[in-house]
Amino acid sequence: MSSTQRSTARHYWVAFRAMLVLTVALGVVYPLAITAVGQLALPWQANGSTVASGGDIVGSALIGQSFTDDKGQPLAEWFQPRPSAAGDGYDAAASSGSNWGPENPDLIEAIATRKAEISATDGVNPGSIPVDALTASSSGLDPHISPANALMQVERVAAARGLSASSVRTLVESKIQGRDLGILGDPTVNVLQLNVALSEMDQ
Repeated sequence: MSSTQRSTARHYWVAFRAMLVLTVALGVVYPLAITAVGQLALPWQANGSTVASGGDIVGSALIGQSFTDDKGQPLAEWFQPRPSAAGDGYDAAASSGSNWGPENPDLIEAIATRKAEISATDGVNPGSIPVDALTASSSGLDPHISPANALMQVERVAAARGLSASSVRTLVESKIQGRDLGILGDPTVNVLQLNVALSEMDQ
């Protein structure tokens, strides 16, 4: 074997060993280490931030869901999330906003329709309806609503469930989440977690 052939073979052997080492380190060791850290330090987040009710997983705190009947109509006994433009509504496989601009006639019509419906079902002044109750989020999967939106729905939910409005209002106030890190964003209410707590009030 010539010196050139030996040099070439050596380069191939070095490259092969480097590939093996990097494959094991980055393809096996690193993923296992990150998984272990996640399971030990943040197990709830690492496993999808799931929400349970009655021993069953009913959803994730990170993805919103609809509370409607078979015809897609909002159920009065549940707090309703903000509108969603993801598929038929909160479809995690079709995350998307409407991409309608503020002057888009379809958006203006949709807001007017939602405003009229909410005013009728919740018995509130159309001008007092929070904006997040009328518009979808950019992802279409936002699991949160504003405290004002949740409090607006208290009377309807309480009446539908035969509960006192004060007890339902207290529940909503207990579920208000502060700003991230104390400074980012606005206070929110996770609709799924609120509805799970609401269902436990009936038990």
